[in-house]
Amino acid sequence: MTTKQLLISPKMTSDPVDPYIFTSVTLPSDPRFMPPLTNGLLGWRVFDKIMHMGGVYNGEGGACHRADIPCPLAVQIKPEEAGRHTYKLDMRAGVFSHTVVTPRVEASQVLYAHRQHSNLLIMEVHLQRLETTAEPIKVHLDSSFNPQSDDITFQKAPDYKGGRHIFGQTISSEVPGAIRPFVHLIWTPITTSVTLLPDQSHSSWVFLVAVAGNSESAQSYYDTGLELIASGDLSPSHLRSWAELWTGSSIEVVGPEALNRALIGCMFYLLSAFPSFNEAPRPFGGVSPGGLSNGGKDEDYLGHVFWDQDMWMYPGITLFYPKLAKDVLEYRVGTVEGARANAKQMGYKGLKFPWEGAVTGRDVCPDDLIVQQEIHINGDVVLAFKQYFYLTQDIEMFKEGRGSEVVWGVADYWVSRVTWDPTKQEYHIKGVIPPDEYYTNVDNSVFTNAIAQCSLRFAVELASILSHPSPPEWQDIADKIKIPFDPELKYHPEFDGYTQGTKVKQADTVLLGYPLGMSMTPEVRQNDLETYEAVTDPLGPAMTWGMFAVGWLELGETQKAQELLEKCFKNIQKPFQVWSETSDGSGCVNFLTGMGGFLQAVLFGYTGFRVQRESLAFAPLLPKEVDALSMKGVRYLGNKMDWLVKSTEVSVTVRKPAEGSGSKEPDALEVVLNTGTTIPLNPGQSVTFLRQPGQIRKQNSGSYCWPL
Repeated sequence: MTTKQLLISPKMTSDPVDPYIFTSVTLPSDPRFMPPLTNGLLGWRVFDKIMHMGGVYNGEGGACHRADIPCPLAVQIKPEEAGRHTYKLDMRAGVFSHTVVTPRVEASQVLYAHRQHSNLLIMEVHLQRLETTAEPIKVHLDSSFNPQSDDITFQKAPDYKGGRHIFGQTISSEVPGAIRPFVHLIWTPITTSVTLLPDQSHSSWVFLVAVAGNSESAQSYYDTGLELIASGDLSPSHLRSWAELWTGSSIEVVGPEALNRALIGCMFYLLSAFPSFNEAPRPFGGVSPGGLSNGGKDEDYLGHVFWDQDMWMYPGITLFYPKLAKDVLEYRVGTVEGARANAKQMGYKGLKFPWEGAVTGRDVCPDDLIVQQEIHINGDVVLAFKQYFYLTQDIEMFKEGRGSEVVWGVADYWVSRVTWDPTKQEYHIKGVIPPDEYYTNVDNSVFTNAIAQCSLRFAVELASILSHPSPPEWQDIADKIKIPFDPELKYHPEFDGYTQGTKVKQADTVLLGYPLGMSMTPEVRQNDLETYEAVTDPLGPAMTWGMFAVGWLELGETQKAQELLEKCFKNIQKPFQVWSETSDGSGCVNFLTGMGGFLQAVLFGYTGFRVQRESLAFAPLLPKEVDALSMKGVRYLGNKMDWLVKSTEVSVTVRKPAEGSGSKEPDALEVVLNTGTTIPLNPGQSVTFLRQPGQIRKQNSGSYCWPL
C-alpha cells in the first residue's frame, strides 16, 4: 500500500456526454451484468471474489472449465457517513470507478486490469476532504476475498516485499497427462480501512495484484508494479496503452446515441479480450463467448473456445488489428496436435478442431453427439486464415507460422469425411449438426457443405501460391459437393429434408451470402432472408439479427436492415453495456459473440466491405437514422485508412506511416469505382467521391501476383 501518487482520478473523465463513459447511481440488480475488466490474460467482474487467467483450466474432458482464482480486489469502499454513489465505466481509459460523496469526504475507488502489463490488476483508493475541519476521516474497505478455490489447492508462500503470496496447481488436466498449470498470486494486503489524517486534504493508496505461473515471474511482475508506482507511471502506462488502441482504431456514428454507444461498447469489450501489443510474445488462450471474466464451473460455456471466436469476433478485429487477429490464428496453430488426435479418434484424416476447445486442442465439449457432428468449426477456422491472408498478404504466417498446416489439414479432413453419391454424381456430408442447433444428425447442412467447399478452394489456392502439390480430390470435392437448393421455391433449404416454415435457432443459411460470399441472385438472397427471418427463434443468440441486417443492406433495404439491427439492443444490459446471449437476459454474459455479430453488421453492412482475394470491395449504404459513419484505422495491405461515410459521399484517407516504425513501406493503394474511375490513395491525403460501390486495391495491380 502506498500514498506516493495520485493516479487515475475519476474527475479526469467526467464529461456526461462522452459516449465512451457509462455512468450510473446504482449497480445492476443482477450481478452477472457487472462490468468485466479484462486484458487478454486476466479478467474478473468488478467486486467479484473470483477472477480467471487465460489458459488456466481445471477438470478433465467435459468437466473442463476455467479455474476459479480468488481475487484480492473483491473490495468495496464504505464511508462512515451516508453519501451519494456514482459508478462509472470509462471505456476510453479502461477503468471502473466507484465514487461516494458525503458531507465530509469524496471517496473514490478505481479498478483496472493493466493494459500494458497484463499480469497486474490494480485498485486505487482516493480520499478528498470536503470540510474545513481537521479531523481524521475513515473509509472502510469491505472485502469478500477468500484465498481459496475449488479448482486450485492453494498454500502460503513467504511474503514478498510486503505482499502476501499464495500458490497452487490445478487439480486435474483437461486430458490425461496434460500439464496442470500453477498459479502464483502476490498482492498488497487489503487493510480494513484507510484514513485521511488531520493534516491531509487528500491522499491515495494503491493495491497491486500480480498473477503468474511461477514464483519468479509473479515476483518480477510485482516488482514491475512497485517500480511503476515509484516512478509515477503505473496508471499513465495503462492509459497510454488504451490510448494507442483507440488511436489505432475506432468506429463511431453520427446519429442515434444508443447505436454509437453500442458500437463503442462492443469494441471495448472485444479489445479487452486480446493481449497487449507491448508485451513479449506469450501464449494466447483464445476468446470464449463470455470472455475471461466468466467461464467457471457450470457458467458461460465453461470458458471454452468455440466457432464464436473465428466466425463472430474475429472479422471485426482483423479489419482493424491484424496483430491481434494473428493471435487467434496462432492459438489454432498451437492446438494442431489436439485437432489431429480428434480426427484420428473419429476415424478421419487431417485435422478436426474441437467444437469446444481449451488448451490442448482436444474436444472438451460435454456432449459426445455435438463432438461428433458439429463439424463446421473446421471451415470456420480456415475462413479466419483466409480473411487474414487476403487482408495482409502475410505469407510467412502460412510458411514458418504453420498456417498452411492448418488449411491443408482441414482439407484432408473433408476428403475423408465426405461420401460420394454415384447416382447424383455429387459429394455429401452426412450426419451433422448445423449452426442451427435445433437439429441433429442431418445430411448436407447447406452451411456446413458451403464452408467445406470454401475451405477446400482456399487450400488449393494456397497450395498454388506456395508451389505445394495439392491432391486432386481437394478441387474435385469443392466442385461437386452438394449445396442444397430448391429450384421451385428458389431458396436454400437448411439441410436435406428441411421443411420451409420450420422453426430455427439462429443465423445459419443466411450466412451463405455473408460472410461466405456465395454467388446467388438477389431474388434467392431475399428468399433466404424472408424464409428464415420469419421462423427464427426470437430468443435465439444475439449475433443472429446482425447477419439478417447485412443481407438486407446488400439488397438496398436500409430500413428493414435497421429494424433488425435494433433488435440487438434488447441484448444490451444497462448501465455498463454488458451483453446477454438472449434478449430476456438469460444465457451467456458478457456475450462477445453477439457483440461481434453486431459490429460486423455495421463494419461490413453499412460499408459493404467484402474481403476479396485481390481487393477490399465496398458498397456503402446508410439508413436514414445515421448521418455518418466514421471508421479510423481500417487495415489493408499494411496501410491504415480512415473512412467517413455519409449519405451522399465517401472520404478515404490513407495515414502516413509513423516515422521510425521500422516496418517496410506498405503497398500503394487506389480506389477503383464501379463506374471505371480510378483514384490514387496517397498517404496523408484525403479523397472524396460520390457514394457508390468500388474497391480498394494495389495501385496498377493489373495482373495480380502473390508475394512469395
